Amino acid sequence: MKNKISIIIQREYLTRVKKKSVIIMTLLTPMLLTALILVPVWLANIKDGEIKNVAVIDQTGKYTAAFQSNETYHFNIVSESMTNVKADGGYYALVLISDDLADNSNAVAIYAENQVSLEFKSYITSLLTNFVENEKLAQHNIPGLKKIIEDSKTTINVRTIRWSDDGTETETSSEMALIIGMIAAFLIYTFILVYGAQVMRGVVEEKTNRIVEIIISSVKPFELMMGKIIGIALVGLTQFVIWVILIISIFAFVGNGFTAETQEITSETSPIINALFHYNFTEIGIFFLIYFLGGYLLYASLFAAIGAASDNETDTQQFMIPVMIPVMFALYAAIFSATNPDTPLAFWTSLIPFTSPIVMLVRIPLGVPTWQLALSIAVLISSFIACTWFASKIYRTGILMYGKKVNYKEIWKWVRYK
Repeated sequence: MKNKISIIIQREYLTRVKKKSVIIMTLLTPMLLTALILVPVWLANIKDGEIKNVAVIDQTGKYTAAFQSNETYHFNIVSESMTNVKADGGYYALVLISDDLADNSNAVAIYAENQVSLEFKSYITSLLTNFVENEKLAQHNIPGLKKIIEDSKTTINVRTIRWSDDGTETETSSEMALIIGMIAAFLIYTFILVYGAQVMRGVVEEKTNRIVEIIISSVKPFELMMGKIIGIALVGLTQFVIWVILIISIFAFVGNGFTAETQEITSETSPIINALFHYNFTEIGIFFLIYFLGGYLLYASLFAAIGAASDNETDTQQFMIPVMIPVMFALYAAIFSATNPDTPLAFWTSLIPFTSPIVMLVRIPLGVPTWQLALSIAVLISSFIACTWFASKIYRTGILMYGKKVNYKEIWKWVRYK
């Protein structure tokens, strides 16, 4: 039996990893992911070299000093009418102040032929807000009041430190733990759906082409099902390992090419970056593999049963809803648990086998008691074995069933067959 399963695993694995589509996506996905992260950062640091002329009409005559030109925006205080400024056409935008902003904060508007950028609107808002605030402070006629207020502004940086049973203290970052957990949970969610669906489509394809009738003459249905499930799991693990290696290599190669502005941006998040190195990624990687395999094998057995009970992919939709609901709920529970890791919802969904592979991966970087991890893994393994037994009952009958619309009542009969 072991030899037959290994042959099926080898066949499923080699036929899939040799496909051009799999090879292309395996190599292309890391590039797309890194581009998705790096390109926006690179574009954000490209400065527009064009100087934008901005006309300012201040009907109050109080705020002309507020408009300080910089390397991007050059302000021109004009006394012309709006009609003439619009007809001029040489301005990026027109700022009109129609009333005292200290009494009427809505008395300023920006006119432009095209939609102005959010950066420009924020810059104008900042200039006028600071000017009005200083004007109000000056009315109190208290020497040094502005300096006193500025000196009173304080930013508190709160560090988070975890201690272990042996008294060892490690500085961590709640933000980084959240990021790591959500990335791991989303990967598990994606892998379960993508590779589980591949199992289902593979079964349906073999059943539709009647190839399965030839295969079943040499192996048992259970051997065929397990070989297909494990073979596709190995394809997923192969792709994941290659992705990790390529992404790390791309970041290491491209990282040195960032500009000084990018380095200034990243320096603001240096506490989070430094905390990244304090996480035990070996431990996180081990648990990722455990929960990936456990969650995938659990759902893949059900996907295989759905494929066996259907004659085509359209027929699988009626059986997909009960399987998809726990997966989708697990993702929502994971998002909630990322910020509330100790609530009853987070606790129970990290133990229930249909949600634990996704939710527990969010909680692990935040710290989970050992007994909860052990119990969660034990329940997941036990549930996988039970689901595999249940799915094999459906698979062995449904794989050779053709031309009949199957319902839940019929499937229950298959399960009860001895």
